[in-house]
Amino acid sequence: MTPTPPPGTAPPSRSLSDARHIIAACFLGWTLDACDFFIVLFTLDNVARSFSTSLEAILLAPTLTLISRPIGAYLFGRAADRHGRRPVLMATIVTYSLIELLSAFAPNLTVFLALRLLFGVALGGEWGVGTSLTMETVPPHWRGMASGLLQAGYPAGYLLASLMFLLLPALGWQGLFILGASTGLSVVYVALYVKESPVWLARRQGAGAVPDAARRPMLATLRRYRGPAVYAVCLMAAFNFFSHGSQDLFPKIFLALQRHLPHPAITAIVVAYTIAAIAGGLCFGALSERIGRARTIALAATLALPLLPLWALSTTPLWIGVGAVLIQFCIQGAWGVVPAYLNELSPPDIRATFPGVAYQCGNLIAASTGLIQNRIALGMGGDLAPALMIVVGCAGGAIALLATLAGPRFHAHLAGAPD
Repeated sequence: MTPTPPPGTAPPSRSLSDARHIIAACFLGWTLDACDFFIVLFTLDNVARSFSTSLEAILLAPTLTLISRPIGAYLFGRAADRHGRRPVLMATIVTYSLIELLSAFAPNLTVFLALRLLFGVALGGEWGVGTSLTMETVPPHWRGMASGLLQAGYPAGYLLASLMFLLLPALGWQGLFILGASTGLSVVYVALYVKESPVWLARRQGAGAVPDAARRPMLATLRRYRGPAVYAVCLMAAFNFFSHGSQDLFPKIFLALQRHLPHPAITAIVVAYTIAAIAGGLCFGALSERIGRARTIALAATLALPLLPLWALSTTPLWIGVGAVLIQFCIQGAWGVVPAYLNELSPPDIRATFPGVAYQCGNLIAASTGLIQNRIALGMGGDLAPALMIVVGCAGGAIALLATLAGPRFHAHLAGAPD
């Protein structure tokens, strides 16, 4: 652990090299975390056949993972506010990698689902801790671009999982899970090159030990900031319906089972729209430095809405791909602003907890996205296209409305960070 500076000394400065290492480490952690999550979604039918169960039963796996993420955001976030961002970030990486490995050897469906529930705890912890460490370390004028780059780790993990999916015939789903568990090696990079947040060190030095807000009960702290807290949770619920509604069932259920596209075509489409998603996060993240976080979020979400018919109703691989590329550029573009926006909204003393809990409580609300879309599709004769459009369209509209009407009221500079 990085040592705490003695009382009376100035908080440690951070070089641009330190900032780059932290961005790289947190991007890598979120990328590998997301990759491990999406491996399940790419192998849903294979896992179902292995356990001799239905596809709907296996859909419980990603749902349970999403449900348990707020627990991890709270537990790991509170630990990071008390004991530092760096050691807790390392703990989350080791935890989710170990659970991924154990998932490959699950003897039955019950154990597999239990492990995916636990995986969600580690998954929920990584994002909040990593974003707080990044935003508290990088120079202020880097935050928009760093936010877009950090959140681009999510589609990058999706891309990595899709490329690993090419190895499915040779390795089987268990082999992919074992390969995914190798992500734990990234903790070595964190141990060697990442330093503790200068903001956390300074606040701990000023408090003498653990900052006061980190010692207070979380509910008492949230009551003091109930306006921003309620707003953040509602916004993140809409964001998670937006993202999961456009991705979770799209490659395996929609493209493979409904559009009957061949394996290489699916892979090409997924790779193309994932690269577009990464580009969207970077572009809109940088734009947020010029026009503001809330305006950028509203713009990206609004631009996605007219693209829904092209994305969901096209029947040829070319136009499906074009629609997917354009809509993911906008969806993940809006997401690219989220790390900076939530950290700027957060009370300084609980910055590792607040963004992660808000994000993962939104995930909890949206945890049944895949099941909801499946039920809507069954009610419409089994066609998933209307279900995709309804869920993603409603979520995008809600994001644009929330960001436009309520966002600027709560938007603030990153209090407590050195400028």
